Amino acid sequence: MHSSTRTRTRARTAAAAAAVLALVLGAAPAATAHAAPAAPHPSYATTAEAPRQIPLQGAVNVRDVGGYRTYDGERVRHGKVFRADALAKLTDADVAKVAGLGLRKVVDFRVAEEVGYDGPDRLPAGLAVTPRPVTDNGLFRQLMTVIGSRDPVKQEEMLGGGRAEAFMRDVYRTFVTDATDRTQFGATLRDIAAGGASAPLLYHCTSGKDRTGWTTYVLLRAVGVPERTAVQDYLASNTFRAAYDAKLRETLKQTGMMQNPDLLIPLQEVRTDYLDAALAEVEQRYGSFGGYLTKGLGLDAGALLKLRRAMVS
Repeated sequence: MHSSTRTRTRARTAAAAAAVLALVLGAAPAATAHAAPAAPHPSYATTAEAPRQIPLQGAVNVRDVGGYRTYDGERVRHGKVFRADALAKLTDADVAKVAGLGLRKVVDFRVAEEVGYDGPDRLPAGLAVTPRPVTDNGLFRQLMTVIGSRDPVKQEEMLGGGRAEAFMRDVYRTFVTDATDRTQFGATLRDIAAGGASAPLLYHCTSGKDRTGWTTYVLLRAVGVPERTAVQDYLASNTFRAAYDAKLRETLKQTGMMQNPDLLIPLQEVRTDYLDAALAEVEQRYGSFGGYLTKGLGLDAGALLKLRRAMVS
């Protein structure tokens, strides 16, 4: 390729990245103040892109975050970032399949109680987990308490009448308000940016839907994926977890642990109003999503451009 052509290509790429960054932050950086924001890619008007699941026997919500298109028509790289539920129950075949992903880092958002109950991750040889606990606001402890009580009255008192939904909204608000949580999320995004276009990373929690779902939503929006698409990826956990969660409820009923296991559904599912609770907190505390990225997570414009270059091709 002629040098002048390469220069023009790099300039167009840089301008597109800056325009997407302007959309994310809500205002153009000084150096690109005259750049027009990129228009949404035409395919986004009618096309919904499907999440790419990594089928495993010991985990049900493992996915490649890649494949989504950004506002300017670029595409998030496959094989760069993976999201998952707990990896403690992986079979030998699963571990071999995970080895094939070429991961350089696995980030575990679970708190100590969850790790103690489910067990540590089963990972390929030579790959160590990076513990980065994000509070679940007592969700795991509440689940163990309410199920272990075997008391239908107590279970109704704790979870019925919209209380389970209210609890989940509080969990999501904590993602934004808790300083330690923000530190863990921000560190994970910086790890992704530092890895460049290679060196794949996987992050996970217990169910792969709340802490992991919020991280993925933030990541996708930060690199210029339209909000509607980021929400679709978030909600896909309901599809991937449906059979497993229904079987758990049926087991709890058959063993007499819960008379009405459907009380657990609001805790097992992801819902847009949970996400909206976090986003409302973002708006209240930081003024915008871009403000949350920069002030809340400590990602300046340079870090966000680095993240986009790592994720988008």
